[in-house]
Amino acid sequence: MPLLPLFGHTVLRERFRDAVDRQALPGSLLLHGPRGVGKQQLALWAARLLLCEQPADGPCGTCKSCRFAASLQHPDLHWFFPRPRLKGGDPDADEIREDIAEGIAERLENGGLYEAPGGDEAIFVATVRALVHTAALAPAMGRRKVFVVGDADRMVAQEGSEQAANAFLKLLEEPPANTTILLTTSEPGALLPTIRSRVVAVRVPPLPEADVRAFLSDKTVAGHLDFGREDIGELVQLAGGAPGRLIGREAWQASVAQARRVLEAAVAPDRGAQFRVALAQGSAGARGKFSDMLDALTVLLHERTRAAARDGDVERAAHAARAIEAVERAKERASGNVNPQLLSASLIRQLAALA
Repeated sequence: MPLLPLFGHTVLRERFRDAVDRQALPGSLLLHGPRGVGKQQLALWAARLLLCEQPADGPCGTCKSCRFAASLQHPDLHWFFPRPRLKGGDPDADEIREDIAEGIAERLENGGLYEAPGGDEAIFVATVRALVHTAALAPAMGRRKVFVVGDADRMVAQEGSEQAANAFLKLLEEPPANTTILLTTSEPGALLPTIRSRVVAVRVPPLPEADVRAFLSDKTVAGHLDFGREDIGELVQLAGGAPGRLIGREAWQASVAQARRVLEAAVAPDRGAQFRVALAQGSAGARGKFSDMLDALTVLLHERTRAAARDGDVERAAHAARAIEAVERAKERASGNVNPQLLSASLIRQLAALA
C-alpha cells in the first residue's frame, strides 16, 4: 500500500518547492513541532520532491522516481526511525537495513498510520553507523540521496561509540553535495546540542480544521483507525490540529484530561490543589508526556478564546489569549533540561493570575 497523501502544510510545501527550484535547500534540516502534525509525512513529501525527475507544484507522481518513492521502494530514499534493539550483539549495516525495511513494511500496511515509538525503541549506534555508511555510497538511481530520520530525539549517538557519533555529526555539518538529511522531532530539547547546532530548524505548525477534516475523511484513515460512531466534529476538536494524535488517541485523551486539571487548579482557591497537580506532572524523565500536556493546554485555551469571541466577551478572550502566551513560553522552557513539576507550578501561578 502506498503512503497516504500529505494533508495540509501548504506554506511549508511552497517554501520547500521554492528552495528546491533555486537549489537553495539546506543539506541538513530539522522539522520540529507538536506530536502528530505530520512531520515525517512532510519530510517524505520533501524527499519525493527532491528525487522527482520533473517536479512542478510538487512531486509529479508519474515519473519513475515518483512511482518508486510513493511505495518507499526508491533506492535513494532512506527512512530511519526508532526500532527495538536487535538481539545477538552488534548488528551490521545489512542487518539494520533489513530491520528498517521490515519496520517500513509494517507502517505501509496501514498507509503510513502508526503510533509513536514505544519506550524500548530508539535509534541505536548500529543504526547510526548504517546511516553514515549508506550516505557514503553513490546514489543508486538518481542524482541524489535523501535521508529522513524520524523521532531523531531517540538517537543514542554516543552510546559507547564516539566514532559513530562524530561521523554522524560530520555528516550533518557537511553533507555530500548529492545528499539531503531531514530530521524530525517533537522534542527538540531532547536532541543532543551538537546535533541542533548543525541543522537548520523549521517549525511545523498544527493543521487548520479543514485539513484535519480532510484527513479524517480519507477512506484509508477511516478504515484503519476505526472511529466507529464517534462524531467527526469531536474528533477534529480532540486532534487540535495534529490528527496523528488520534492514532493511539487514548494517550492524547489522557493529556487533555491532565490539561483540564491544570486549568481547574489555576482557579481553585486551595493552593494545595495547585501543588498536587504540579507534582502529578512527574519528574524530568516524563518530559514527553509533559510536552503533550502543554500542547493539550494550548488546544483547550484556543477553544476558550474562540468561545469568548463568539459570545462577544472581549475581556475573557483577552485573558485566554494571554494564557496561551504563557503556555507557549512554558513550551520553550520545556524544550530544555527542566523539571516538569517546577515548570508546572510556575505555569499554574501564571494562569491563576490571568483567571
